[in-house]
Amino acid sequence: MRLDRITADLPTDVPLATVVLDATRESETGEQAVLTRWKDLQRTLAEKGADDGTLDALGERIQAVSRGGGQHGRVLVATRGEVLLDCALSTPPAADEAIWAPGPNVFALARAADEHVRYLVVAVDRSGADLTLYESANVAGAAGEGTSLEGGHDVVTKVNTGGRSHRRFESRAEDSWERNAEAVAAELDRVVAARRPELVLLTGDVRARALVADEVGAQTRQVLTPVEGGSRADGVNPDAFAANVSAALLQFRLRRREDVLDRLREARGREGGAVSGRDGVLEVLRRGQVDELVITEAVAGPPSSLADRELWVGNGPLEIGLTEADVIDLGATAPHRVRADLALGWAVLAQGGGVTVADEASIGLPDGAGAVLRWNDAATPSDQVFTMSADPHREGRTRVGRRQDLDDPAV
Repeated sequence: MRLDRITADLPTDVPLATVVLDATRESETGEQAVLTRWKDLQRTLAEKGADDGTLDALGERIQAVSRGGGQHGRVLVATRGEVLLDCALSTPPAADEAIWAPGPNVFALARAADEHVRYLVVAVDRSGADLTLYESANVAGAAGEGTSLEGGHDVVTKVNTGGRSHRRFESRAEDSWERNAEAVAAELDRVVAARRPELVLLTGDVRARALVADEVGAQTRQVLTPVEGGSRADGVNPDAFAANVSAALLQFRLRRREDVLDRLREARGREGGAVSGRDGVLEVLRRGQVDELVITEAVAGPPSSLADRELWVGNGPLEIGLTEADVIDLGATAPHRVRADLALGWAVLAQGGGVTVADEASIGLPDGAGAVLRWNDAATPSDQVFTMSADPHREGRTRVGRRQDLDDPAV
């Protein structure tokens, strides 16, 4: 899952606070429960060195009720007294967590990015359309950017006048529908080209939908999905339509995630196209080869299965290894230990890679980690050589140091 849409503006020269919390306020005590959870996280951040301005900004934002209803979570990133990101999670996290570190919690942001869909809702009738663009991961922002378009051809209703005049009015009405649909389709194509929504949800009058769908260009047609229940007129059931939109977004997200897993499955069948397992992933991260890191739910967290383990890192995020000697060999002058999940995430982010969180049952990955590569060469590791198995009968050495498993207390 590409992270650039939500991480592009994050600074890299100052520490960042990343907060992941259950923001559910369903019960009578829900408000107080959220504030109590935040107080615990605030204390953790203060102990780690977060400044008062950043803590105050986070507190104000968390106290503001998010647009997400029912059970849900939030991921926030802040620094220097400003909240830079406030993203929704459709389900609460398994555990609340706050970190103060040189970079964000990338795995938490990957969960938010999975729920980030830029989509365009287009409600049409026979005279025009309403277009509204949404960024679904934004909790605190506006509901959507909207515009309306009228086709300009005003004979849109067939009138039963009888005789030749009836056929003439009927023909004029159908001609108006078609002209208006052409105008809507042209505007829709323009918006799709300019704003690049990942999904276009077309709703409204059945006849108008068919006419518009026939007129749009190839780029729009590729992302067009019909959705029932919407209308430009009053009287629709907003809850039913919202449920239909949510279902369409969920199906899109599942397809998007499965596309990544298909890429990994295919690449694993090609020599040098992908790696899996800790050692292989570490090696290709160091070499800047990762296009997409795939991790399982347990690895992603919170709580991450790697959160209580550490890796060695150096001056830059790609100087990463199992031992101090590993990163010194890479040129590091100030090697130090960092939580393993954070170090892996920072290395991916530094090379512009994506992160996809996969259900463990959907793909078998040694130790829950694999990577699709953007390039390979003769030195690219092989899945057959690099594994993360703790089986003592399966030996292996990385190119930069002694093999160690993440369960090893020395790591």
